[in-house]
Parts: sequence; structure tokens; C-alpha cells
Amino acid sequence: MADVLVLIDLAVVDARAQPRKGALELLAAATRLGDPVAVVVAAPGSTDAVAETLAAHGAARIVAAESADADAVLITPSVDALAALVGSGSPAAVLIGATPEGKDIAGRLAVRLDSGLLSDVVDIAPDGTCTQSIFGGSTTVHARVRRGTPVIAVRPNSFEPVASAGAGTRESIELPPTDAALAARITGGHQDEVRDRPELSEARVVVSGGRGVGSGENFRLIEELADALGGAVGASRAATDAGWYPHQYQVGQTGVTVSPQLYLAAGISGAIQHRAGMQTSKTIVVINKDPEAPIFELADFGVVGDLFDVVPQLTDEVRKRRS
Repeated sequence: MADVLVLIDLAVVDARAQPRKGALELLAAATRLGDPVAVVVAAPGSTDAVAETLAAHGAARIVAAESADADAVLITPSVDALAALVGSGSPAAVLIGATPEGKDIAGRLAVRLDSGLLSDVVDIAPDGTCTQSIFGGSTTVHARVRRGTPVIAVRPNSFEPVASAGAGTRESIELPPTDAALAARITGGHQDEVRDRPELSEARVVVSGGRGVGSGENFRLIEELADALGGAVGASRAATDAGWYPHQYQVGQTGVTVSPQLYLAAGISGAIQHRAGMQTSKTIVVINKDPEAPIFELADFGVVGDLFDVVPQLTDEVRKRRS
């Protein structure tokens, strides 16, 4: 079978690199087209830390593209590594997560290769035909790249990671020197407050609050319910724009796309911008005092009521059942 390059997105947990859930999803997606080849573009030593996990999720080969610049320069090292591997191996496709950074990498790579690009892909057929969710999730199309090596940006949570032992053969490539005149270098960083909750894009349970929450202080109700359920906290754009919750927790077309087993929306009307980021959730529960709120159209279960009455009662009941 042909190789399928998969760019592995890493997280650092307790000073140790590990592949994000989205990277393991891409390995599962790659099996639709061929043999997954995991490409790790990171600081020296990172590949050693994640190789076992990647092999356990189907990576036939693991390519280390490590350098000190990999974590210090935006985008360019990943594009360089993937372009070099496409040039030397003629893979069936390149899969990249459709995160903000991933879309940037995918676009630059497609231009570099003079290849077709498909973004926001939610399914892949064995013949290379991709299903895309576009226009804020209002339209589904089927498309296939017919020029060059397909570059496919896959929306997070579209595939389930699969435990499937791969050969995990190790190899490495050398990244070219970074041209300082053409690259953006990271000069500093900020560590967010550590929260004992799953990452929003990877959580199996998400509890989101919207304009109806009323203030940043009231978001403690959303946090308490999320903690009782063992889930992540999300927010609508209205809530983040108002400064009630940090923007990195915004769920929607211009925020984070989630597809958890359970999505609970409290005080969210359901504008298309928000619905585009959560409508593929397996079970959707809505709490809103407006029975005409558009989000009820997506709900599997709905409660017409004041969230300030309903959410505390629900939190108490969840705690009782889990104690």
C-alpha cells in the first residue's frame, strides 16, 4: 500500500511530549488511504518519547524531523519536512489536523507542492473522496484532489483513535537551515493557568455557557457542572467577546470544534457560528429559558428553564449519583 504522511501534533504534559488525541485520529484516518507514516517535527528527543504510542496506534513508519528550530520557528519547519518527504517518497496523501496552525501549514504546503488542498474534512473514502463540512457547517460536499499530492486538513474529532499495532520503523531526516528573513521566530510565551480538566478539543464531555450566563463570575456554575461530569468547559462567542471567559475556550466556527459524547449548552441561543463548532456531538443537551432558541433544533434533550435554577440542581444530582 502507498504511504500516507501524517503530521503529528504534540502536547507537553509534565515536561514530557505526548501526541495529542487529534494526531491519533489522523493515524486512524490515514488507514483509509494506505500505510500511516507519522512525521514528528519537534525538538530533539521528542520522537523517542512518543514513538511507542504512535506505533501502538498504527504508524507503519515514524519519521523524526528534529531540530532546535522546530519549536522556535512558526510553521516553516513542518512545511519543510513534509515537502521533503513528499519529494522523496510520492505518498498517497498528506494528513494534517485542521487546527488554526494546521490549516496554515496545509495551505503553505499545498502551494509549495503545487497540489490540491481540502480543508475541514470530516470523512475520507478509500478512493480519496473527502467529505467536507463548509459554510459554517451548513453545507456538506464531497470532493477529491486531482492535482499533485492531496493535502488534507482533517477536522478534529472526526475519527476515533484506533489501537492497532504498526511496525513503527524509525528513521530521521535533517531539516534545512531556517532562513531568518523568511521565518517568524517565537521570542516568548505565556503559560496558561493549569486547570484539572480535559483539553476542550479532546474532551468526551463539554459543558458550555453563553450570553445567558450573564457574567464571568456566574461561569462558576458552568465550571462546577463540568467538574461534576469530568468534562471540559466551553463558551459561546458572545461570552468570550464579553470577557466572561478566555477566548481559547470559545466553541464555534471561529473557535474550537468539538465532537464529544455529551455536549451540554446552557444559556446559548445557537447562532450558526456556534452550531458549526459542536453540531457533530453525539448527544446534545440544551438548557435555555427561551423555547424558541435555535439551538433546540439540534438538541437530543432540552430543558426550558432558567439556567440559574436548573444547572445547580443538575450539578447536585450528578454529584450524588457519582458519589
